[in-house]
Amino acid sequence: MSDAIIETKNLHRSYRIGRKSIEVLHGIDLSIRQGEKVFLCGPSGAGKTTLLYTLAGLERPEQGTVKIDGTDLYALGRKEQARFRNARIGYVFQNYHLLPELTALENVAVPGAIAGEDRTEAAMNALRRVGLGERADHLPAELSGGEQQRVAIARAIVNEPKVLFADEPTGNLDSRNSAEIMGILLELAEEHGVTLVVVTHDQSLAKVGDRTLIIRDGSIHNE
Repeated sequence: MSDAIIETKNLHRSYRIGRKSIEVLHGIDLSIRQGEKVFLCGPSGAGKTTLLYTLAGLERPEQGTVKIDGTDLYALGRKEQARFRNARIGYVFQNYHLLPELTALENVAVPGAIAGEDRTEAAMNALRRVGLGERADHLPAELSGGEQQRVAIARAIVNEPKVLFADEPTGNLDSRNSAEIMGILLELAEEHGVTLVVVTHDQSLAKVGDRTLIIRDGSIHNE
């Protein structure tokens, strides 16, 4: 696929439990186009999060390649890979992963600080984009679960990534907040041409995307 921004070839990943080896990813080939909204579904333990971590450069495969925007992610050195992820990739975790001692604004500015840049203004703009400009000075403990996830999304987009990964972004939220968070992610993808890859256990939620992929027995199946 000539316009693919994410391409994988023959991805393998397994874990050892005692003397037993369990293969989670079994030779996965995948191609995702620029701007596409893809949802990864499957039963618990099927390897959805493992695949997402591998695509995002957070978990090295035992075999195979991952290319993001033409760059072979695992061919980079550790520092180069960290810089690449910070500049090109956004990641939203299910459990928010906000730093409790930092305000919402300071949390969103962290990726800029990692790059050695003052991104305070960009961080404020990102908070406004997710509807939390007025909560910039609040600590995570002073925010609801839905608000914390909005802060996490703002942090993921502050460096204007080309790809946004989200791992069960609504998993800890009620139905109203889930709908709002998913709406924000889809709107960001539509408005800015960001490629969106979302892990969810809710196949009805996945229907709002361009494509749903089912992970089963370590392999990907198109729905």
